[in-house]
Amino acid sequence: MSDNHSIVGSKIKGLRESKNISIDDVAERSGLSKEQIVSIENDEHLPSLGPLIKIARALGVRLGTFLDDDNDLGPVVCRAEEHNSSISFSNGTSDARKHMEYFSLAKRKAGRSMEPFIINIQASEEKQFKLSAHEGEEFIYVLEGELEIDYGKTKYVLKEGDSIYYDSIVEHHVHGADGKPAKILALVYIPF
Repeated sequence: MSDNHSIVGSKIKGLRESKNISIDDVAERSGLSKEQIVSIENDEHLPSLGPLIKIARALGVRLGTFLDDDNDLGPVVCRAEEHNSSISFSNGTSDARKHMEYFSLAKRKAGRSMEPFIINIQASEEKQFKLSAHEGEEFIYVLEGELEIDYGKTKYVLKEGDSIYYDSIVEHHVHGADGKPAKILALVYIPF
């Protein structure tokens, strides 16, 4: 996995400081603890999408701001060879840092309303998953392997070529079926 995922914490800290917002203010606005925010800013803890969305709202920015490289307003083309820097989001467990590797397909696109990713899902022997929820919607298309999605109280198994579109406010977890690796295209929409 690439080490480029560590920029999220420093971007959050830089945005917070540039807006002259204290950690206490972010904690109050987001409902997260000060310790969580400090840990995220210091890249000690990679949060799931839910806490990142709360921090983005507390700072008054889009989630994509944490991934942005440039500020292109027009179309953005992402070439296959550009899929070399990734970001990981954990689901709160210490070993979850390697569960998924996200490759942003629009990190240079300013003002976007959705986040497109290619995601490599690592093989895992884990059988119990911590479900998470956040505002918005997600669309997933399976490129390789088989995918299992725990969505509320239902499990969905998707094969190559299958897709799913769901409201992400319902608790969910995405992982490879039978603990095997998979590769997906995911579009995450989070209202701002």
